[in-house]
Amino acid sequence: MSLNIEKNRAVKNYTAKEKLYRVLWAICILFFRYSPRIFFRWRVFLLKLFGAKIGKAVHIYPSAIIYMPWNLEIDDYSAIGEDALVYNLGKITIGKNVTVSHRAHLCAGTHDYSDPALPLLKPPIILKDNVWVCANAFVGPDVIIGEGAIVGAASVVTKDVMGWSIVAGNPAKFIKKRVVRGSNIYEV
Repeated sequence: MSLNIEKNRAVKNYTAKEKLYRVLWAICILFFRYSPRIFFRWRVFLLKLFGAKIGKAVHIYPSAIIYMPWNLEIDDYSAIGEDALVYNLGKITIGKNVTVSHRAHLCAGTHDYSDPALPLLKPPIILKDNVWVCANAFVGPDVIIGEGAIVGAASVVTKDVMGWSIVAGNPAKFIKKRVVRGSNIYEV
């Protein structure tokens, strides 16, 4: 099977509206990127202006890259750290009390490698409540990270992660469970 790059480039992957929003976002991103570090509400305002659904007390740092704000939903008290890449061609849903640490990569886009034209696919990513995606971790398309799970630093996640588990490595593998005792979370 030979790749058909010409056919791939001829496919319309985005609507006219998405193209227009991408151009406008590319201009507004300057106001996002060069805002002072503590201007969390300002950056949330800009993202909401472009269709993001964001809860209260959400912290998104200025060096984070949000590819398509209209495909982003974040619940209360969550954070996206320095230099994190939210490549949300497909919808990315982030629950409450979630931390996406610095340089983490959430990738909700891929290509159908079985088709010679390599058409673009936009599968979603879901991070349930109380998830921590540690520094430099990669979460691939069509993945659900269960409630309370931790994705270890520099891990590569290509499959769903069970709730209240800790995974690490490349590919990410189960390390151990987390146990809740009272209102505190403890590793076992």
